[in-house]
Amino acid sequence: MFQDITIERLFELREKKEFSLVDVRSPSEFNEHTIPGSINIPLFTDEERAEVGTLYKQVSVEAAKARGLEIVSAKLPAFIQSFQELSRDVVVFCWRGGMRSKTAATVIDLVGVHSYRLQGGFRTYRRWVIQQLDAMEMAQEAIVLNGYTGSNKTVILQHLKQEGLPVLDLEGMANHRGSIFGQIGLKPHNQKTFDSLLVGEIERLPASPYFLMEGESKRIGKVLLPDFLLKKKEAGLQLFIHMPIEERVQHILADYSPANHHDECVEAFQLIKRRIHTPAAAKMEEALQTRNYAEAVELLLTYYYDPLYERTALQYKDEQTIDLYVQNTEDAIIKVKELWQKKSRTSAKSEVN
Repeated sequence: MFQDITIERLFELREKKEFSLVDVRSPSEFNEHTIPGSINIPLFTDEERAEVGTLYKQVSVEAAKARGLEIVSAKLPAFIQSFQELSRDVVVFCWRGGMRSKTAATVIDLVGVHSYRLQGGFRTYRRWVIQQLDAMEMAQEAIVLNGYTGSNKTVILQHLKQEGLPVLDLEGMANHRGSIFGQIGLKPHNQKTFDSLLVGEIERLPASPYFLMEGESKRIGKVLLPDFLLKKKEAGLQLFIHMPIEERVQHILADYSPANHHDECVEAFQLIKRRIHTPAAAKMEEALQTRNYAEAVELLLTYYYDPLYERTALQYKDEQTIDLYVQNTEDAIIKVKELWQKKSRTSAKSEVN
């Protein structure tokens, strides 16, 4: 017989053994938000879920159960096979730990797949995430990467994270680049997905007196940063990366692939066009229309993003800032890492003394 487990027990299992975490909700529910690391083996398709839900509301509970049983029975062999192919223990969940996860856990347990069911389902996990964020306190101090648009700050952070440094890649968790053009070619995450990823990333930060993050505004795409993280950013050491504009233009062209997203680029430009000096805006629009993307990007940096960045930089005190003059991304990675190591060694000596 399958076992019901609490959210706390789920985290214990994650630490002690390998298992597959399976969301048995419909594909649209899974795509909207789920527990990070889950896979989707749905009991019902979106259409089937809607049909059963309509019967439940408009006819009767018995009619809904009968139709649900009919749907599940027809797809049972394929459903069971999907679990057997996982070749490991399974934790299943649905929205609130109800009939869908109970049915799935019962069926797969009968064919020999050792299974657990998460009590309270995804709703319990979401409640836990909110509680964690409300109570979150980070002992580490922030080292904040700032820089003109196109300075490859996200790439720098991702590289340093791969080297084992404590990094919070907020744009990666939001799946958005943090500008009016930021969602081009991406599917931005919603707040629930971002919150779940953020809690997990903070809990997995390597032990260190400092962590690295990018100098983001309160909103990144569809998501809002929690207040405690914004306070860490504002109080942190601010690194300002200065990189040649030619390098930055090439980074943006490689990152956004404007030739593949021409209409989206034009649409995004229209949203900020009125904020740009008219002659410069006209030149940008012409460059976009003729698909001269390099010129359009350079004009956009020169007349829009760089002035915005310079105004933002003025809010910090001199003793809170460090300027890093670099030639390219590789140079920036080396210098940021050296600075992080220096700050960490200084902190360690202070603790000893």
